[in-house]
Formats: sequence, structure tokens, C-alpha cells
Amino acid sequence: MPFIADRLSVIKPSPTIAVTQKAAELKAAGRDVIGLGAGEPDFDTPDNIKAAAKAAIDKGLTKYGPPAGTLDLRQAISAKFKRENGLDYTPDQITVGVGGKGVIFNAFMATINPGDEVIVPAPYWVSYPDIALMFGGVPVFVPCPEDKGFKLQPADLDKAITPKTKWLVLNSPSNPTGAAYTEAELRALCDVLLKHPHVWVMSDDMYEHLVYDGFKFTTPAQVEPKLYDRTLTMNGVSKAYAMTGWRVGYAAGPLAIIKAINMIQSQSVTHTSSISQAASVEALNGTQDFIPKNAEVFKRRRDLIVGLLNQCPGITCRTPEGAFYVYPSCAGVIGKTTPEGKVINSDSDFATYLLESEGVAVVQGAAFGLEPYFRISYATSDAALTKAGERIKRFCESLK
Repeated sequence: MPFIADRLSVIKPSPTIAVTQKAAELKAAGRDVIGLGAGEPDFDTPDNIKAAAKAAIDKGLTKYGPPAGTLDLRQAISAKFKRENGLDYTPDQITVGVGGKGVIFNAFMATINPGDEVIVPAPYWVSYPDIALMFGGVPVFVPCPEDKGFKLQPADLDKAITPKTKWLVLNSPSNPTGAAYTEAELRALCDVLLKHPHVWVMSDDMYEHLVYDGFKFTTPAQVEPKLYDRTLTMNGVSKAYAMTGWRVGYAAGPLAIIKAINMIQSQSVTHTSSISQAASVEALNGTQDFIPKNAEVFKRRRDLIVGLLNQCPGITCRTPEGAFYVYPSCAGVIGKTTPEGKVINSDSDFATYLLESEGVAVVQGAAFGLEPYFRISYATSDAALTKAGERIKRFCESLK
């Protein structure tokens, strides 16, 4: 009798975390490595948020709290949804999880039965399909090619829906591509969903505040109120507030699913850190002045890395609408040979040989379900991006 559960055979460790760890190991061994795999801001958490956490410790807010999250935080989240998205959710309709990933994990555990299908537009964040698989779900991948802006098309969504479809996962702006859906594009997808009342929408809005060039962010329940009763709108403080390590995600939706998620959380992690929650109250209720300033820095970095990549022979890179990722194509180097005689047969080969040759760590497109591409996180310094761009160009120029 195997000791390890069979369900683990259908999933794999996170490729993005693996690349980041590999880069760290090489650095520790003395290699000059530029890591472009981590999906987190390089900014420090703002001082007012850190001060709120320290004050919470001094006040003794270090005890157990409700599995749903503290009332103060759920009230702050409710106010955020009303203020920024025009959505009305009571605190009872809100759950606070251990990061956005924890919210997704709990939501899928609460709703997926073996054989239920989850539509995942590709490229996708690496954890969506694996979490669905863990609970017996069947990921249904819908390719979203670059010539469509890496975005799901209404006709393709309609074709992918079956009687077994339970969820559609939408992530805008997207990890890994940075693509973001306009209000009109969401409207067209919502029109398809209205024809299929058994399909729920998981809207992952984690990069909501990181949009550029005047892009207007909207979310499905805001665009189509008729979907309100079958939409889980999720977000968190990780990206916009530079709080990845604080582990606070949240979601709002119909009371039944929120209750189910909270019941699961009560029997697993109980709740996320009380100190992190106190800090998150300040994040949502306090000054937001730093968010557009940080977004301007990210925009500058986006433009820098896109320009550098498009100078590399065999590489082309689209300018994304948001987040802090680019998803360049390496189709032009497939089939070429490195100076050491190694043939690049895939984007995985490209990423491997780039790391070996030039010490630049990127994540292969195969990890995100659309090849031949690779993902770069530009949440790092201009100097590091410039050096990385020079190294990638040198690597590409060395290929024959």
C-alpha cells in the first residue's frame, strides 16, 4: 500500500518557484545570476502598513480570530469593493485566505467533484490546473494565441463549455502575459456565460492596480450584474501593496460558497496571521498614493525590457497592458544550436541554456501552457533588466 496519496501523482511543484530557487542556489554557489522568475514586487512594504502591524503586536492582537477573517478587515474589503469596483458585498460575503492561492485552493475544494471541468485560458498561472486536479477536477485548456492578445475569445469559450463545466477562471491582468481584458472584451465573454447558467466565474483580480497607458480595469460581476450570484471575485494585498510575504488574499461571492470556504479554513489553517490582517486593514483603508507611483516605475521597466527583447535576434515581445510580466516568443531561435553544440528544441531548452550560458533565469512557456515562449518578471531594478537584456541578446547572437 503506497504511503503517499495518489492525488499527488497528478500535480507537480510550482515551476516558477523552482526557477527562483534554482537561481538562488546558483547565486549561493558564486554564480553571477540575474533572477527574472519571481512574481513579486521588489519594493518594500510601505511604512504605514508596517507601522500598523507593529501597533497590532503592541496592542496584543495576537490571538485566534474567526476563520473568515477579522471583521475589521472584511469591512475594509467590503468598502474597497464598493469604492473601486462598484460592487456591494457584506462582510459575511467575504473570506480572507492565506494568500490568493489559499483562496483558490479552498474554493476548489469546496466546489469541485471528480469529473467537474474547469476552463483555464492558456497561457495560465501555473497553480490553477494543479489545484483543480488535486480535487479530481478536469482542467480544460483553451489556447489564447498572441495574435488575439493572449485573451480568451467568446466563440472559444462557448465551444469549451460542456454540461460538466463548473468554473471559468479569468485572470486580468494576467500572469504570465500581462494581458488585460477591456470592458468590451469582458462584456462579450459575459454574454456567453449568460447562456450557460451552470458555469461559475472565478475572477482573479490580483493585479488590478497594475495597469498602464490609461487602461481601465473592470471585473466580470461589475460588467454584468446578472453574474453576481455565480461569481467569486478574488484579490489580495500581495502585488499592489508589496506584501507577498504577509500572505493575505480575499474573495467575495454568494453566501453559500463563502460559508463553505470558511468551514474548510476552520479545519485547515484556521485563519491567516492576525498581524497580517491588521496590516491589511491599513493597506486598504490608508493612503493609496504610492500605488500609482509604483505603477509608473513598473511601466518604465516594462517599456525598457520590451525594447531590449525586441532587439534580440529570434525574439519578439508584445507590450502588455498590465501586471509586471512580459511573455516573449522565442520561436525564432527554435532549431538553432548553441556554441557548445546543444540544439534548442523547445522553450524549456532555451531557458535552460540561457541560464547555463549567461546566468539569466527565466521561466519556460511550457510551464504556462503555451509554447514557444518564456516569462520574464520585470519587478526588479532597471540596472538588472538592462544587464539581463544585454545577456539575452548576446546569447541569441551566439546561436547558429
